[in-house]
Amino acid sequence: MSQHIRLYIPGPIEVSPATYAAMSAPMIGHRGKEFAALYDAIQPRLQTLMGTTRPVYLSTSSAWGVMEGALRNLAVKKVLCCANGAFSDKWVEVAHRCGKEADALQFEWGEPINPAALDAKLATGEYDLVTFIHNETSTGVMSSLAEVAAVVNKYDDVLLVTDTVSSFSAVPIEVDKLGIDVLLTGSQKALALPPGLSLFTVSERAMARAATVKDRGYYFDFLEFQKNHEKSNTPSTPCISTIYGLNHQLNAFFDEGLENRYARHIRLNQMVGDWVVRNGFEFFAPEGYRSVTLTCIKNNREIDVNRFSQILRNDHAIAINGGYGKIKGVTFRISNMGDETDETIGTLIAALDDSLGKL
Repeated sequence: MSQHIRLYIPGPIEVSPATYAAMSAPMIGHRGKEFAALYDAIQPRLQTLMGTTRPVYLSTSSAWGVMEGALRNLAVKKVLCCANGAFSDKWVEVAHRCGKEADALQFEWGEPINPAALDAKLATGEYDLVTFIHNETSTGVMSSLAEVAAVVNKYDDVLLVTDTVSSFSAVPIEVDKLGIDVLLTGSQKALALPPGLSLFTVSERAMARAATVKDRGYYFDFLEFQKNHEKSNTPSTPCISTIYGLNHQLNAFFDEGLENRYARHIRLNQMVGDWVVRNGFEFFAPEGYRSVTLTCIKNNREIDVNRFSQILRNDHAIAINGGYGKIKGVTFRISNMGDETDETIGTLIAALDDSLGKL
Protein backbone atom coordinates (compact mmCIF):
# COMPACT_ATOMS: atom_id res chain seq x y z
CA MET A 1 0.00 0.00 0.00
CA SER A 2 1.38 3.42 -0.95
CA GLN A 3 2.29 5.91 1.74
CA HIS A 4 -0.44 8.37 2.68
CA ILE A 5 0.52 11.91 1.68
CA ARG A 6 -1.24 14.41 3.92
CA LEU A 7 -2.79 17.20 1.87
CA TYR A 8 -2.15 20.85 2.64
CA ILE A 9 -3.06 21.86 -0.90
CA PRO A 10 -6.05 24.20 -1.46
CA GLY A 11 -8.25 21.33 -2.61
CA PRO A 12 -9.09 18.59 -2.53
CA ILE A 13 -8.08 18.81 1.12
CA GLU A 14 -7.51 16.16 3.77
CA VAL A 15 -10.56 14.02 4.66
CA SER A 16 -10.63 12.57 8.16
CA PRO A 17 -10.98 8.85 8.95
CA ALA A 18 -14.18 9.69 10.88
CA THR A 19 -15.67 11.26 7.76
CA TYR A 20 -14.73 8.25 5.63
CA ALA A 21 -16.33 6.01 8.26
CA ALA A 22 -19.55 8.04 8.09
CA MET A 23 -19.51 7.77 4.30
CA SER A 24 -19.34 3.97 4.49
CA ALA A 25 -22.88 3.66 5.88
CA PRO A 26 -25.03 1.20 3.92
CA MET A 27 -26.43 2.41 0.61
CA ILE A 28 -30.08 3.46 0.46
CA GLY A 29 -32.46 4.17 -2.37
CA HIS A 30 -32.48 7.82 -3.30
CA ARG A 31 -36.23 7.91 -3.92
CA GLY A 32 -37.16 6.34 -0.58
CA LYS A 33 -38.04 7.60 2.88
CA GLU A 34 -34.49 7.08 4.20
CA PHE A 35 -32.99 9.54 1.74
CA ALA A 36 -35.79 12.06 2.30
CA ALA A 37 -35.05 11.91 6.04
CA LEU A 38 -31.32 12.47 5.40
CA TYR A 39 -32.09 15.38 3.06
CA ASP A 40 -34.43 16.99 5.58
CA ALA A 41 -31.97 16.52 8.44
CA ILE A 42 -29.20 18.53 6.78
CA GLN A 43 -31.35 21.39 5.47
CA PRO A 44 -31.62 23.53 8.64
CA ARG A 45 -27.89 23.39 9.32
CA LEU A 46 -26.99 24.24 5.73
CA GLN A 47 -29.43 27.16 5.86
CA THR A 48 -27.74 28.39 9.04
CA LEU A 49 -24.30 28.15 7.44
CA MET A 50 -25.50 30.09 4.41
CA GLY A 51 -27.52 32.59 6.41
CA THR A 52 -30.69 31.94 4.45
CA THR A 53 -34.26 30.75 4.87
CA ARG A 54 -34.26 29.58 1.25
CA PRO A 55 -33.74 25.91 0.28
CA VAL A 56 -30.18 24.63 -0.10
CA TYR A 57 -29.94 22.38 -3.14
CA LEU A 58 -27.57 19.42 -3.54
CA SER A 59 -25.93 18.84 -6.92
CA THR A 60 -23.85 15.79 -7.77
CA SER A 61 -21.18 17.76 -9.62
CA SER A 62 -18.23 19.99 -9.13
CA ALA A 63 -19.04 23.61 -8.34
CA TRP A 64 -18.35 24.44 -11.99
CA GLY A 65 -21.57 22.65 -12.89
CA VAL A 66 -23.59 25.08 -10.80
CA MET A 67 -21.46 28.01 -12.00
CA GLU A 68 -22.37 27.13 -15.59
CA GLY A 69 -25.93 26.38 -14.53
CA ALA A 70 -26.30 29.86 -13.06
CA LEU A 71 -25.39 31.34 -16.44
CA ARG A 72 -27.86 29.11 -18.27
CA ASN A 73 -30.66 29.88 -15.80
CA LEU A 74 -30.16 33.61 -15.30
CA ALA A 75 -28.24 35.35 -18.10
CA VAL A 76 -30.64 37.23 -20.38
CA LYS A 77 -28.96 40.47 -21.39
CA LYS A 78 -25.24 40.43 -20.61
CA VAL A 79 -22.97 38.99 -17.93
CA LEU A 80 -20.27 40.93 -16.10
CA CYS A 81 -17.65 38.59 -14.67
CA CYS A 82 -15.51 39.99 -11.86
CA ALA A 83 -12.08 38.57 -12.71
CA ASN A 84 -8.91 38.60 -10.62
CA GLY A 85 -7.48 35.09 -10.84
CA ALA A 86 -7.56 31.78 -12.68
CA PHE A 87 -11.05 30.70 -11.66
CA SER A 88 -12.81 34.04 -11.92
CA ASP A 89 -11.11 34.63 -15.29
CA LYS A 90 -12.42 31.28 -16.49
CA TRP A 91 -16.03 32.26 -15.76
CA VAL A 92 -15.89 34.66 -18.72
CA GLU A 93 -14.87 31.85 -21.07
CA VAL A 94 -17.57 29.58 -19.68
CA ALA A 95 -20.19 32.29 -20.31
CA HIS A 96 -19.06 32.62 -23.92
CA ARG A 97 -19.13 28.84 -24.39
CA CYS A 98 -22.72 28.87 -23.13
CA GLY A 99 -23.55 31.36 -25.88
CA LYS A 100 -23.97 34.28 -23.47
CA GLU A 101 -22.77 37.82 -24.00
CA ALA A 102 -20.20 38.50 -21.32
CA ASP A 103 -17.46 40.93 -20.37
CA ALA A 104 -14.67 40.67 -17.83
CA LEU A 105 -14.24 43.32 -15.17
CA GLN A 106 -10.54 42.54 -15.11
CA PHE A 107 -8.11 43.11 -12.27
CA GLU A 108 -4.51 41.99 -11.89
CA TRP A 109 -3.99 38.62 -10.21
CA GLY A 110 -3.39 39.38 -6.57
CA GLU A 111 -5.76 42.36 -6.47
CA PRO A 112 -9.22 42.30 -4.88
CA ILE A 113 -12.37 43.23 -6.78
CA ASN A 114 -12.85 47.00 -6.61
CA PRO A 115 -16.50 47.84 -5.78
CA ALA A 116 -16.25 51.34 -7.32
CA ALA A 117 -15.11 49.86 -10.65
CA LEU A 118 -18.00 47.40 -10.49
CA ASP A 119 -20.44 50.23 -9.82
CA ALA A 120 -19.17 52.18 -12.82
CA LYS A 121 -19.71 49.20 -15.14
CA LEU A 122 -23.20 48.42 -13.83
CA ALA A 123 -24.19 52.08 -14.19
CA THR A 124 -23.99 51.62 -17.98
CA GLY A 125 -27.13 49.47 -17.82
CA GLU A 126 -25.56 46.84 -20.08
CA TYR A 127 -25.61 43.96 -17.59
CA ASP A 128 -28.22 41.91 -15.76
CA LEU A 129 -25.96 39.31 -14.12
CA VAL A 130 -22.71 39.58 -12.13
CA THR A 131 -20.44 36.64 -11.32
CA PHE A 132 -18.11 36.98 -8.35
CA ILE A 133 -15.65 34.69 -6.60
CA HIS A 134 -15.45 35.55 -2.92
CA ASN A 135 -12.14 33.81 -2.24
CA GLU A 136 -10.00 33.45 -5.38
CA THR A 137 -8.23 30.18 -4.63
CA SER A 138 -5.49 30.67 -7.22
CA THR A 139 -4.19 33.86 -5.59
CA GLY A 140 -5.32 33.69 -1.97
CA VAL A 141 -7.27 36.95 -2.33
CA MET A 142 -10.54 37.32 -0.45
CA SER A 143 -12.52 40.26 -1.84
CA SER A 144 -15.24 41.97 0.19
CA LEU A 145 -18.49 40.10 -0.36
CA ALA A 146 -20.46 42.72 1.57
CA GLU A 147 -19.14 45.61 -0.53
CA VAL A 148 -19.69 43.81 -3.85
CA ALA A 149 -23.22 42.77 -2.86
CA ALA A 150 -24.05 46.33 -1.78
CA VAL A 151 -23.06 47.63 -5.22
CA VAL A 152 -25.07 45.01 -7.12
CA ASN A 153 -28.11 45.62 -4.93
CA LYS A 154 -28.24 49.22 -6.13
CA TYR A 155 -29.45 47.86 -9.49
CA ASP A 156 -32.85 46.20 -9.31
CA ASP A 157 -32.49 44.24 -12.54
CA VAL A 158 -28.99 42.86 -11.81
CA LEU A 159 -28.52 39.50 -10.09
CA LEU A 160 -25.42 38.42 -8.15
CA VAL A 161 -23.97 34.91 -8.40
CA THR A 162 -21.29 34.23 -5.79
CA ASP A 163 -18.78 31.38 -5.66
CA THR A 164 -17.75 30.60 -2.07
CA VAL A 165 -15.97 27.35 -2.92
CA SER A 166 -12.92 28.03 -0.74
CA SER A 167 -14.55 30.26 1.90
CA PHE A 168 -17.85 28.56 2.75
CA SER A 169 -18.08 27.28 6.34
CA ALA A 170 -14.74 28.92 7.25
CA VAL A 171 -16.11 32.47 7.45
CA PRO A 172 -19.63 33.71 8.31
CA ILE A 173 -21.82 34.32 5.25
CA GLU A 174 -25.26 35.96 5.32
CA VAL A 175 -27.01 35.32 2.00
CA ASP A 176 -30.37 36.87 2.87
CA LYS A 177 -28.93 39.86 4.70
CA LEU A 178 -26.50 40.66 1.85
CA GLY A 179 -29.03 40.06 -0.93
CA ILE A 180 -27.04 37.38 -2.78
CA ASP A 181 -29.07 35.75 -5.54
CA VAL A 182 -27.08 32.53 -5.97
CA LEU A 183 -24.52 31.28 -3.48
CA LEU A 184 -22.65 28.12 -4.43
CA THR A 185 -19.88 26.00 -3.01
CA GLY A 186 -18.19 22.62 -3.39
CA SER A 187 -17.49 19.74 -1.05
CA GLN A 188 -13.71 19.41 -1.41
CA LYS A 189 -12.55 22.59 0.31
CA ALA A 190 -13.43 23.79 3.83
CA LEU A 191 -16.23 21.22 4.11
CA ALA A 192 -13.39 18.63 4.12
CA LEU A 193 -15.21 16.08 1.97
CA PRO A 194 -14.19 14.30 -1.23
CA PRO A 195 -14.96 16.14 -4.49
CA GLY A 196 -18.24 15.61 -6.29
CA LEU A 197 -20.94 17.44 -4.34
CA SER A 198 -22.02 21.06 -4.80
CA LEU A 199 -24.38 23.05 -2.61
CA PHE A 200 -26.26 26.16 -3.65
CA THR A 201 -29.16 28.42 -2.80
CA VAL A 202 -31.22 30.65 -5.10
CA SER A 203 -33.16 33.80 -4.19
CA GLU A 204 -36.85 34.20 -5.00
CA ARG A 205 -36.15 36.84 -7.64
CA ALA A 206 -33.49 34.68 -9.29
CA MET A 207 -35.88 31.75 -9.37
CA ALA A 208 -38.51 34.01 -10.92
CA ARG A 209 -36.11 35.03 -13.66
CA ALA A 210 -35.10 31.42 -14.30
CA ALA A 211 -38.76 30.60 -14.94
CA THR A 212 -38.71 33.03 -17.89
CA VAL A 213 -35.48 31.70 -19.45
CA LYS A 214 -35.54 29.07 -22.19
CA ASP A 215 -32.78 26.52 -22.80
CA ARG A 216 -31.94 26.08 -19.12
CA GLY A 217 -31.15 22.45 -19.83
CA TYR A 218 -32.13 19.78 -17.33
CA TYR A 219 -29.26 18.73 -15.07
CA PHE A 220 -28.74 22.22 -13.62
CA ASP A 221 -32.26 23.59 -14.11
CA PHE A 222 -33.02 25.59 -10.97
CA LEU A 223 -36.75 24.91 -11.30
CA GLU A 224 -36.09 21.16 -11.35
CA PHE A 225 -34.08 21.47 -8.15
CA GLN A 226 -36.94 23.34 -6.48
CA LYS A 227 -39.57 20.87 -7.70
CA ASN A 228 -37.56 17.97 -6.24
CA HIS A 229 -36.68 19.87 -3.07
CA GLU A 230 -40.38 20.01 -2.30
CA LYS A 231 -40.21 16.19 -2.17
CA SER A 232 -36.97 16.24 -0.11
CA ASN A 233 -35.04 15.03 -3.11
CA THR A 234 -32.78 15.91 -6.03
CA PRO A 235 -33.49 15.95 -9.79
CA SER A 236 -30.88 13.28 -10.56
CA THR A 237 -29.24 10.47 -8.61
CA PRO A 238 -27.34 12.08 -5.71
CA CYS A 239 -23.93 11.03 -4.35
CA ILE A 240 -25.45 9.45 -1.25
CA SER A 241 -22.17 8.46 0.42
CA THR A 242 -20.85 12.01 0.22
CA ILE A 243 -24.12 13.32 1.66
CA TYR A 244 -23.65 10.92 4.58
CA GLY A 245 -20.23 12.54 4.99
CA LEU A 246 -21.77 16.01 4.80
CA ASN A 247 -24.22 15.09 7.56
CA HIS A 248 -21.29 13.95 9.71
CA GLN A 249 -19.35 17.14 9.04
CA LEU A 250 -22.33 19.33 9.86
CA ASN A 251 -22.66 17.54 13.18
CA ALA A 252 -18.97 18.24 13.83
CA PHE A 253 -19.27 21.94 12.85
CA PHE A 254 -22.17 22.59 15.18
CA ASP A 255 -20.62 20.55 18.00
CA GLU A 256 -17.51 22.72 17.70
CA GLY A 257 -19.64 25.87 17.42
CA LEU A 258 -19.61 28.02 14.32
CA GLU A 259 -17.91 30.98 16.00
CA ASN A 260 -15.20 28.65 17.28
CA ARG A 261 -14.83 27.19 13.79
CA TYR A 262 -14.44 30.63 12.22
CA ALA A 263 -11.93 31.65 14.90
CA ARG A 264 -9.95 28.44 14.37
CA HIS A 265 -9.54 29.15 10.67
CA ILE A 266 -8.25 32.65 11.43
CA ARG A 267 -5.86 31.32 14.09
CA LEU A 268 -4.43 28.55 11.91
CA ASN A 269 -4.07 30.92 8.98
CA GLN A 270 -2.12 33.28 11.20
CA MET A 271 0.23 30.43 12.16
CA VAL A 272 1.05 29.93 8.48
CA GLY A 273 1.32 33.69 8.02
CA ASP A 274 3.83 33.90 10.87
CA TRP A 275 5.94 31.24 9.15
CA VAL A 276 5.85 33.28 5.92
CA VAL A 277 7.12 36.43 7.63
CA ARG A 278 9.66 34.62 9.82
CA ASN A 279 11.29 33.07 6.75
CA GLY A 280 11.50 36.24 4.70
CA PHE A 281 8.74 35.46 2.21
CA GLU A 282 5.94 37.83 1.21
CA PHE A 283 2.20 37.42 0.72
CA PHE A 284 0.77 37.49 -2.79
CA ALA A 285 -2.50 39.01 -1.55
CA PRO A 286 -2.50 42.55 -0.15
CA GLU A 287 -3.03 43.21 3.54
CA GLY A 288 -6.71 43.27 4.42
CA TYR A 289 -7.64 40.96 1.53
CA ARG A 290 -5.82 37.77 2.47
CA SER A 291 -7.75 34.54 2.53
CA VAL A 292 -8.19 32.87 5.90
CA THR A 293 -8.41 29.36 4.40
CA LEU A 294 -5.19 29.30 2.39
CA THR A 295 -2.03 31.32 1.97
CA CYS A 296 -0.60 32.21 -1.42
CA ILE A 297 3.09 32.93 -0.80
CA LYS A 298 5.18 35.09 -3.10
CA ASN A 299 8.45 33.36 -3.96
CA ASN A 300 10.46 36.53 -3.50
CA ARG A 301 13.37 34.44 -2.19
CA GLU A 302 13.40 32.58 -5.54
CA ILE A 303 13.68 29.14 -4.00
CA ASP A 304 13.26 26.02 -6.11
CA VAL A 305 9.57 25.45 -5.36
CA ASN A 306 9.48 22.06 -7.08
CA ARG A 307 12.42 20.78 -5.01
CA PHE A 308 10.92 22.26 -1.83
CA SER A 309 7.64 20.45 -2.52
CA GLN A 310 9.46 17.21 -3.29
CA ILE A 311 11.42 17.29 -0.02
CA LEU A 312 8.17 17.85 1.88
CA ARG A 313 6.60 14.88 0.11
CA ASN A 314 9.56 12.51 0.41
CA ASP A 315 10.71 13.36 3.93
CA HIS A 316 7.46 14.31 5.63
CA ALA A 317 4.63 12.79 3.52
CA ILE A 318 3.15 16.28 3.11
CA ALA A 319 1.83 17.93 -0.05
CA ILE A 320 1.62 21.66 -0.66
CA ASN A 321 0.82 23.39 -3.96
CA GLY A 322 3.53 24.90 -6.15
CA GLY A 323 1.39 27.73 -7.51
CA TYR A 324 -1.40 27.78 -10.06
CA GLY A 325 -1.59 28.88 -13.69
CA LYS A 326 0.59 31.78 -14.72
CA ILE A 327 1.93 32.27 -11.18
CA LYS A 328 3.11 28.66 -10.77
CA GLY A 329 6.59 28.68 -9.25
CA VAL A 330 6.56 32.41 -8.56
CA THR A 331 4.12 31.55 -5.77
CA PHE A 332 3.24 28.50 -3.72
CA ARG A 333 0.10 27.79 -1.71
CA ILE A 334 -0.64 26.22 1.67
CA SER A 335 -4.12 25.35 2.96
CA ASN A 336 -5.27 25.52 6.57
CA MET A 337 -8.96 24.85 5.91
CA GLY A 338 -11.33 22.13 6.98
CA ASP A 339 -10.49 19.89 9.91
CA GLU A 340 -6.97 21.19 10.55
CA THR A 341 -5.94 21.86 14.15
CA ASP A 342 -3.19 23.73 15.99
CA GLU A 343 -1.36 20.40 16.20
CA THR A 344 -1.60 19.51 12.50
CA ILE A 345 -0.57 23.00 11.39
CA GLY A 346 2.25 22.90 13.94
CA THR A 347 3.44 19.64 12.39
CA LEU A 348 3.24 21.24 8.94
CA ILE A 349 5.30 24.26 10.03
CA ALA A 350 8.00 22.04 11.50
CA ALA A 351 8.15 20.15 8.19
CA LEU A 352 8.30 23.42 6.23
CA ASP A 353 11.24 24.58 8.36
CA ASP A 354 13.08 21.30 7.96
CA SER A 355 12.52 21.16 4.20
CA LEU A 356 13.50 24.81 3.67
CA GLY A 357 16.75 24.10 5.49
CA LYS A 358 17.58 21.31 3.02
CA LEU A 359 17.37 23.48 -0.10
